[in-house]
Amino acid sequence: MPDLSTRQLRAFLVLADQRSFTKAAAACHLSQPAFSALIRTLEQALNTRLFDRDTRSVQLTPEGRLFEPSARQLLGDFGVAVNDLSDHVERRKGRVHVAALPSLAAGWLPAIFAEFKKAWPGIDLNLSDTLSDPCIELVRSGKADFALASTGASHAGLSAQLLCTDRFYLVCRKDHPLASEKVLTLKKLAPHPFIHMSRNSSVRQALDAALHPLQTNTVLEVEQLATVAGMVEAGLGISVVPALTLFHFERQSLVTRPLAIAGLTRKIYLVRRQQGSLSAAALALHELIVARMGPETYLKGI
Repeated sequence: MPDLSTRQLRAFLVLADQRSFTKAAAACHLSQPAFSALIRTLEQALNTRLFDRDTRSVQLTPEGRLFEPSARQLLGDFGVAVNDLSDHVERRKGRVHVAALPSLAAGWLPAIFAEFKKAWPGIDLNLSDTLSDPCIELVRSGKADFALASTGASHAGLSAQLLCTDRFYLVCRKDHPLASEKVLTLKKLAPHPFIHMSRNSSVRQALDAALHPLQTNTVLEVEQLATVAGMVEAGLGISVVPALTLFHFERQSLVTRPLAIAGLTRKIYLVRRQQGSLSAAALALHELIVARMGPETYLKGI
């Protein structure tokens, strides 16, 4: 296959339109000898004459007429490809897929997504709101560009950047004895009926690690934080949840109290693959998340 350049194709098409070496050279901002040499190298690469030349006119040969529509198509496709790439680089177009813990996807990411879409409306956003392990798998498999998860850099091929450390809060009804307890400890919490998240959730795993070897009086295990809120509001038990989930518990009948208990925290990481670069669109969202989320996020009432 001959090695052709866009410069050669463009010169060929200009000459095909102008039918004059002098005019075509001027249109390409080249001297006539340089332009003639460009056409000659194209003909040599294709091993055929493309133009019949005489002192009065320049005409396409049969082979030139055969090549002309293909040359226009090649140059047009190249222009489309370059413009499309430019749109992606300049963030006018693109696609980002983020995997995130449900608590972040519901409470914190919507404002970030709104800010991002306002800045770059042409970029499509995709979100998988799921538990930490599935988030990691989506990144590992290449389906998600990056993830907001509670799992760090223990997975081969992945890197993790710590975004924030999430504190935990007691959630109970306002008329519950613990609502007015001066000092809250895990030993005081453990005997009360407990509404727990499922054992595969990052919330539950952090709580179980801090409680060990204490056993809680578990009355229910549920999948959704909204369900926890409803059960606690109904008086079926208490719960302990991270600060980043407190928007679920903003109800008049409930009270939330911070727990200053060593080891009872949940770390949130930004996880991505070690190999390969993020697209311009994904990098823009990555940078926005880093800029907006920090160690004091939970103090702002999220």
